[in-house]
Amino acid sequence: MAQKKVIAVVGATGAQGGGVVNAILNDSKGGFTARAITRDPSSEKARALERQGAEVVAGDVDDGESLVRALKGAHGAYFVTFYWAHFSPEKELAEARTMAQAAKAAGVKHAIWSTLEDTRQWVPLTDNRMPTLMGKYKVPHFDAKGEANAYFTEAGVPTTFLLTSFYWDNFIHFGMGPKRGPDGKLAITFPMGDKKLPGIAAEDIGTCAYGILKQGAAHLGKTVGIAGEHLTGAQMAAVFSAAIGQDVRYNAVTPEAYRGLGFPGADDLGNMFQFKRDFESYFCGARSVEGARALNPDLQSFATWLAANKHRLAVA
Repeated sequence: MAQKKVIAVVGATGAQGGGVVNAILNDSKGGFTARAITRDPSSEKARALERQGAEVVAGDVDDGESLVRALKGAHGAYFVTFYWAHFSPEKELAEARTMAQAAKAAGVKHAIWSTLEDTRQWVPLTDNRMPTLMGKYKVPHFDAKGEANAYFTEAGVPTTFLLTSFYWDNFIHFGMGPKRGPDGKLAITFPMGDKKLPGIAAEDIGTCAYGILKQGAAHLGKTVGIAGEHLTGAQMAAVFSAAIGQDVRYNAVTPEAYRGLGFPGADDLGNMFQFKRDFESYFCGARSVEGARALNPDLQSFATWLAANKHRLAVA
């Protein structure tokens, strides 16, 4: 029997990385085994992955040598950063450079880099349609990831660049779910106008990534964009209404109003939604539902995902 190929996963205890690990573990005949890379192998989440059958190793994206050791012998690797832990594009850039260099040093044959657009290619810093943030970004949590693509290319790492979509899980964890307004009515609030927002269940990102790894060389050097569904705010509100049995409306605020909501990252997210709104044709076109389903036949629609997760919503 052929030895299974190791897929090493950075961020294995997070949403995307955890999805990749679970997809590998759930496919016992798939020819791959999961190696979970984490700063703290003794954490409860890491131990849970180990109990499920993953190999758990120590590795730190801020420590290149530890990452090379963690990647040694791996055929493939999944790389992701988590901007919202530190709100620093520069830290994301440094982490991505470390991951790319470690992947090269360890001889990884197929890397997947979870990335997003560098929006400055569409909205230059001189363009005042949206404010420049931190002096040199339009959408900081997008721009650094897009800029970091070059690190993998320049290092000569065989890479698939994975464009992800809005997590529907944000409705649970990010405080974006239906909230009651002064009129007592439930609403979801985005500055998207009547434009469509590509969305996906976070766990399906991992399963799609695993599909890319299974298909191998076909996706090397390419950019693959995935989504579970493209929906307008009004369409999402209608799905919410049906799922929870209460009327939910869509509150289509302006990007300026959203940026002014005052929570950490509101300006970043306001610019993000404006970018998705203003460049809807490109943004949706770059994220294929059909392509995602070809990688993950069990891809969830928003209604399917919400039916399974509505109990986790904090709807008063």
